[in-house]
Amino acid sequence: MKKLSTKASLSVIICLGVFVLLGLRNDSNVYALDKNIYKGLKTFNEVLDMVQKNYVDEVESSTLIQGAINGMVKSLDPHSAFMTPDLYKELEVETQGAFGGIGIEITILKDVLTIVSPIEDTPAFVAGLKSGDQILRIDGKSTKDITIMEAVKKLRGPKDTKVTVTIMREKMPAPKDIVLTRAIIQIKSVKVKYFDDIGYIRIAAFQERTADDLNKALKDIGKKLNPMKGLVLDLRNDPGGLLNQAIEVSDVFLKSGTIVSTRGRTKNMETKATAKDNGNELTCPIVVLVNEGTASAAEIVAGALQDNGRALIMGTQTFGKASVQTVIPLEDGSALKLTTARYYTPKGRSIQAEGIKPDIIVKYMKPKEDADNTAWWEDRIKEKDLKGHIKPAKEDGTKVDEPQTQEDKEDKDPSDLVNDNQLKTAIDILKGWDIMKKNLNS
Repeated sequence: MKKLSTKASLSVIICLGVFVLLGLRNDSNVYALDKNIYKGLKTFNEVLDMVQKNYVDEVESSTLIQGAINGMVKSLDPHSAFMTPDLYKELEVETQGAFGGIGIEITILKDVLTIVSPIEDTPAFVAGLKSGDQILRIDGKSTKDITIMEAVKKLRGPKDTKVTVTIMREKMPAPKDIVLTRAIIQIKSVKVKYFDDIGYIRIAAFQERTADDLNKALKDIGKKLNPMKGLVLDLRNDPGGLLNQAIEVSDVFLKSGTIVSTRGRTKNMETKATAKDNGNELTCPIVVLVNEGTASAAEIVAGALQDNGRALIMGTQTFGKASVQTVIPLEDGSALKLTTARYYTPKGRSIQAEGIKPDIIVKYMKPKEDADNTAWWEDRIKEKDLKGHIKPAKEDGTKVDEPQTQEDKEDKDPSDLVNDNQLKTAIDILKGWDIMKKNLNS
């Protein structure tokens, strides 16, 4: 009981201290606001005291305080969160690219836990979870009123342990249980392929080394394709990540111009990032692929390249997360992830809750497949399929239809173009662009 009185007294002292400090200001409107804050803190103190004295079971004061903080932060927006020391450590691990879980980015959309995007090559991706899927239950427990950080804690776990998520999807007749086996999620931020003389780079997430990995990938492509006649930058189902990496990635493709600006309530949140001419930026045309799973940092890159006229944006409208979260470490090892600003594209557009609109809308279409899993256009017989067909040759007589090496087959997978109409359209646009340029020059 002595501990209880001390705690209650401490709350009163805090309330009075806040009131005295704020009450030093002379503005009458501010004074009235400060009086309301004092009344609220006084009410909070009374409720805390009554709960501790009269609740049916004894409750730790730290649990009540943490619950009050969670409730306060939850009332702000879906992306602000209070993180315990354990959750804060998990966040640090995630930005470094390896953690135990199922591999999804989540948010709260219309008060429902919703998947922003599954991460490639993870249990969630393999199981077929999609952007927009609603998670109604985790291991049979309702996700109603759950916070993002609470959901993260439930979904993460040691490798090879199982978790059941109950999802609801548009046009699904009833919720469906999906059992997932957790894995160590090793996110390879940047992936490279090429299609003839067109380069392809996929950014899966924006982590600490994404810009460095991108520069390395461009060098690797440059060794194989000289010159590279076009580049497809694939940001589909990229849930975002670190703001500074989005800026650095945009700068790789831009010689000048604004990349992104941020505005918040305080002056120090008003920033503007501009591109620097490093002398080695790509000069070839670029097509950026986006979809409804493209969010946050990925949208910054798409918006920067679109507004600066550096790339053609193609696909479907993006997710629309245009707010900046600042992680503020606290003394006890916990942290507050607080939304502190909105970001704007170079032309001053706020895409919050709207997203980036593609220059060319191309919806993803599942390939029509036969029972043997062969795409319908793959079974047509061509000249090269005839036994003993004549090999093509250059003017000097040397044959050009040599078999691909294993490395080439891995880098250039024809099935990508067969099964991905958005990627095929992007490649066709870049090839047509090059042909038109040659025709105009001649």
